[in-house]
Amino acid sequence: MWKWEVQNQPAKGVFVIVHGAGEYHVRYEWVVRQLNEHGYHVIMGDLPGQGTTTGRRGHVNQFTDYFEAVTPWLEEAQSYNLPVVQLGHSMGGLISILIQQVVKPSLKPDLLLLSSPCLGLSNTPPMYKRVISKSLNRLWPTVSLPSGLEPGSGTRDERMRARDRKDEQLVKNVSVRYYAELTRAIKKAHDSVAVFPNLPLFVMQGGDDRIVDKKEVKRWFNSLDIEDKSYREWPSFFHEVLNDPGKEDVFLHMLAFVTTRLHVIK
Repeated sequence: MWKWEVQNQPAKGVFVIVHGAGEYHVRYEWVVRQLNEHGYHVIMGDLPGQGTTTGRRGHVNQFTDYFEAVTPWLEEAQSYNLPVVQLGHSMGGLISILIQQVVKPSLKPDLLLLSSPCLGLSNTPPMYKRVISKSLNRLWPTVSLPSGLEPGSGTRDERMRARDRKDEQLVKNVSVRYYAELTRAIKKAHDSVAVFPNLPLFVMQGGDDRIVDKKEVKRWFNSLDIEDKSYREWPSFFHEVLNDPGKEDVFLHMLAFVTTRLHVIK
């Protein structure tokens, strides 16, 4: 777990960031810096099997292992006695959705922000690969296979693409158990939409997402019966809306949503 605290001004709140599949905390340097400059502490860690964590790369025994990793981050955020904002990107968005069902009420964030949440995959593997994957999940769950993501499909930012090509910490292969758990979690998020908690929600979605199926994101969002929800799509943006050219506009919209809601909370 890492903490980046506000300097030289009173903090307005605490952000807990949950990153996506294959990546880790260093890819959020710009977001963290912007949040600090606008008066928010930031807490973040690396999810199991990714980044600086130990254990088998690209593997998870069960999706709830991610909940156990994120819970201490939420506990640390609550210790500041400030409003807590949870920001989940891609698979981190899926984690952020599902953890609301199991986390203690005292640890629920005041606001939830989702960046291109993984509520459906843009490119589903062909049937024969899915059949093979199911068999391997029973017989050899830790076997790793290429993720199938096209290099550079996350962002149009050439500088970010260049840094990613040199970063050996990024996970390129995932286990068949990971894939099985991910697809099961996606289904659960849709099936349990009726019990999603009534908290302010802002969804930020890339209009040209090559990783997550934005139609499934919209389907989930439209099914939500909560008082305060907002969806914004940036037409030409790839999957990582906070790492894509024009990210400043995304950040300002996110900040505006947070500022207006926290003003009411206070």
